[in-house]
Amino acid sequence: MLPQTPGAIGMFDSGYGGLTILHQVRSMLPQYDYLYLGDNARAPYGPRSFDVVYQFTLQAVKKLFAMGCHLVILACNTASAKALRSIQQNDLPQLDPSRRVLGVIRPTAECIGNITTSRHVGIVATEGTIKSQSYVLEIQKLYPDIMVTGEPCPMWVPLVENNEFDSPGADYFVQKRLGNLLRHDPQIDSVILGCTHYPLLLNKILKYIPRGVRVVPQGEYVAASLADYLQRHPDMEARCTRQATCRYLTTENPEKFSESAQLFLHERVEVEHISL
Repeated sequence: MLPQTPGAIGMFDSGYGGLTILHQVRSMLPQYDYLYLGDNARAPYGPRSFDVVYQFTLQAVKKLFAMGCHLVILACNTASAKALRSIQQNDLPQLDPSRRVLGVIRPTAECIGNITTSRHVGIVATEGTIKSQSYVLEIQKLYPDIMVTGEPCPMWVPLVENNEFDSPGADYFVQKRLGNLLRHDPQIDSVILGCTHYPLLLNKILKYIPRGVRVVPQGEYVAASLADYLQRHPDMEARCTRQATCRYLTTENPEKFSESAQLFLHERVEVEHISL
C-alpha cells in the first residue's frame, strides 16, 4: 500500500543531468520538499533499448512513490521519451490513479512556438531521444507548421560526466554536431538542448552556434510548467510538503555522486545510497 500522507516532489534522472532541472525548479519553487533519485549505477540510459529504459524508469517511479512522493518529474529526456507515456497510460491506473508522473519534453515543446520565427527548430540530444522522435511528435502536435531537425550527440554526456566540458577536446565534438545540424537545415533559428547535461556545455555551444540562432535550455521552462501545473491542480499541490528541503539518492557511490553533483549545483550535498 502506497503512503497517502503528503510527501516531497520526486525527481528522477539516469544520472546527474537532472540536477540542472532540479536547480531551476528549486530556484522558482523553493518552498517545496524535493527527493532526487539518480540511477547512476546504470547510466547512461541514452543507448539503451525502449524496454530497458521503461523497466528502469518504472522501478525508480515505484521507489519514489513508496517513499511518499505523489508527483514525480522525469528530469531525463531519454526516460521522458522512452518510458513516460507507457507509465502514464499502463502503470499509474494500477499503482495509484491519483498520482502523477510528468516529463521534460512537453514543457519544452510548448515554449518553442513563441521562440522560433523562422519555424525551423533544431534538437541536440542523445541518440535514444533523437531516435524516439518524441520532440518531433510533441512539437508538431502543437505547431504543425514547425520543421524539426534532430542531431544525436553521443559524446556530449561523457564529456560532462568526466568534467571535460570546458576542455579544448570538447570543442571538436560540439562544433561537429552543431555543424551537422545546421547543414541539414540552414534555416534553423532555435536549438533545443534536449538533454539535461547539455547546459554545462553552453559556453562551447555558444562559441559555435551562428549569431542569431537562439539556444533553448530546458530548466526554466520545466520549472515554469511545474509552477503552472501545481497552480492548476490544487489537490496535487496540497499533497506536496513544504519545508524547503532536498534529499539526494543514488544507486551508485554516494561520495562519487556528491563530488560530481558540485559541477551542476555548485555546492556539496549529502547523498544516500539506494537500491532499485
